Amino acid sequence: MTDSSNSKPDQCFSLADAEKHAPLSECVETALKDYFKQLDGHSAANLYDMLLAEVEAPLFKATLDHTNGNQSRAAEILGLNRGTLRKKLKTYDL
Repeated sequence: MTDSSNSKPDQCFSLADAEKHAPLSECVETALKDYFKQLDGHSAANLYDMLLAEVEAPLFKATLDHTNGNQSRAAEILGLNRGTLRKKLKTYDL
C-alpha cells in the first residue's frame, strides 16, 4: 500500500522523535484511507491478503534483523512456530 503522492504523515514514519511517533494502528488507518481515496471509484479486491503482505514482510524482516537472522528467536518473538515462520519467509522470499 504505497502512497505515490508521498503524503504520508511524518509521525507514522519518522523515528527521530518518539513523542511524534503515532501508534501503528493510526498509521495503518491513515494508509487505508489514502488507499481508498486513490481508488477513485474503482473497486478493491483481495484487500485482506494485500494488507497482510504489506505488513508481514517488513515485520519478519525487522524481527530477523533484530535477532541477527536467528529464525528460532524470531519465531519466539513473533509467537509463531519456527516452521510457520520459515514457510512465510519463503512466501515473501526473505
